[in-house]
Amino acid sequence: MSKFEWRKQWKDLYLPKKQPVKIEVPEMKFFTIEGSGNPNGKEFKDNLEILYALSYAIRMMPKKGITPEGYFEYTVFPLEGHWDLDEEGRKLDYLNKDHLVYKLMIRQPDFVTEQLFQYAVNTVKQKKTNIQLDNVQFEFITEGLCVQAMHVGSYDDEPKTFEFMEQFCLQNNLKRAEKTHKEIYISDIRKTSPEKLKTVLRYKVIEI
Repeated sequence: MSKFEWRKQWKDLYLPKKQPVKIEVPEMKFFTIEGSGNPNGKEFKDNLEILYALSYAIRMMPKKGITPEGYFEYTVFPLEGHWDLDEEGRKLDYLNKDHLVYKLMIRQPDFVTEQLFQYAVNTVKQKKTNIQLDNVQFEFITEGLCVQAMHVGSYDDEPKTFEFMEQFCLQNNLKRAEKTHKEIYISDIRKTSPEKLKTVLRYKVIEI
């Protein structure tokens, strides 16, 4: 069996066009961790390290001589972030990144169970004794009806794409369900110039 590639098998979820579209997002499994503050800070970087370490612990299990039931070769899914503001941040008429509240997550294949999650946590604890894993969770998340679009460019330019998404909602009898939104990071920020970054922007909607 060929390796499962999310870029090929799930294009509708991870590689939309720049033009906004409506999509029904099914239930999926995630490793998640919550945090707050500026994403350029240490806490955010530590949370990233934790999520990737756990995800690769699952991915590399066969190399440790463990092959879970239903396991298949796959590419680790991209990082996702669910973004909000704290109460103080909501009062401001500009974005202050110090007031951001977020949940970072990496999707897991369907074969991953609570038992495998605990295996990953224990594996990472043994390797990385300096990081805290108390806040990590294994969650089933269903986003449901959403509008999404591919944003190409700097994260700071995302408001332009959100404007297109709002126009799409107005034209299609849709209303944004909440102020929060999801970002899916398709590009590796370490290897991609800001103007070429690809980020899926998504938020929940209701039909009106």
